[in-house]
Amino acid sequence: MKNEKIRQKLKSLGAFLVILFLFPYVVTVFMHGKEIRANGNDAQIYVNVKDVPVSGEEQVTEMPWDEYFIGILAKETSAESEPEFLKAQAVLIRTKLYQILDEDLAEGNETVFAEQYLKEEDMEKRQIQFDYETYYDALKKAVDETANQVLFYQGTYAYVPFHQSSNGMTRSYQEVTGQDNYPYLTVRECPQDKEAEDELQIHTLSYEEVQKKCQPFLVAVNEKDAKKTYKFSDFQIISYDSANYVSQMQIGETTCTGEQFREALSLPSSSFSIKDVDGELQIRTMGNGHGLGMSQWTANEMAKEGKTYEEILEYFFEGTELTDGGDIQQKFQ
Repeated sequence: MKNEKIRQKLKSLGAFLVILFLFPYVVTVFMHGKEIRANGNDAQIYVNVKDVPVSGEEQVTEMPWDEYFIGILAKETSAESEPEFLKAQAVLIRTKLYQILDEDLAEGNETVFAEQYLKEEDMEKRQIQFDYETYYDALKKAVDETANQVLFYQGTYAYVPFHQSSNGMTRSYQEVTGQDNYPYLTVRECPQDKEAEDELQIHTLSYEEVQKKCQPFLVAVNEKDAKKTYKFSDFQIISYDSANYVSQMQIGETTCTGEQFREALSLPSSSFSIKDVDGELQIRTMGNGHGLGMSQWTANEMAKEGKTYEEILEYFFEGTELTDGGDIQQKFQ
């Protein structure tokens, strides 16, 4: 009888210790969902990601944090990217993802990330001169060697835009928006961008097509003029900013920004000139992207010249601070 009582006490003690060991995990799952899972001796972080499969129907999938992060880095870079550029890009990606995650956690919302990424099979197709393992290892190394690092400005996450290449200079955020929220986003010379792939492009569209695509932001006109098709004399570039991107232009009775025109026509850049060619509008663009923040082409060229990722980030985001944003697992505990 005495031995039976001892066995019962040992069983109770064992059950108590198991509960005590699992309690933090249970609380975490209850508060945040199943973002943390056991994976051998390590805890794997799972996050919700908005995905658009081949069917085109948007859905939310669950995937490991590391896999998602590396997939974003792969989408934003190429297999030939320099290691220090990959590190700089990893810091920018982490800064944005951490900001989204922290804001949702603070508000008690479940995070569903929407940044586009490459799946493993997509990465295998994109690698060029390296085998897949070498390509993947380079991406993972960039993530690991910048672990937890993010950019802060005045005690909070910095706004860290980037683009494929500028027209030779990045743009001032204040000039583009009229706001001074991010004074570190200013004009930076990037002469190497002029040698970038697809830097100069020529687009030719009929005036009718341009008018149709710009219709959503054109000012209302009387019924008679509404049926009129624009001609070259109806288009005029009014002003450029200090980086030679179009600030304002006139389309008929409408004054719009260069960015509005770029987005409406899906142009690669708002650094452009226009002229009439055989009764159609020819648009010559320079650069790829909005021109704000880090030029990926110049960043990669800086890495080739021996610049570190810290120096690259300092050049494009001078005044921000490279800091420890915390381990991803801690954000779910």
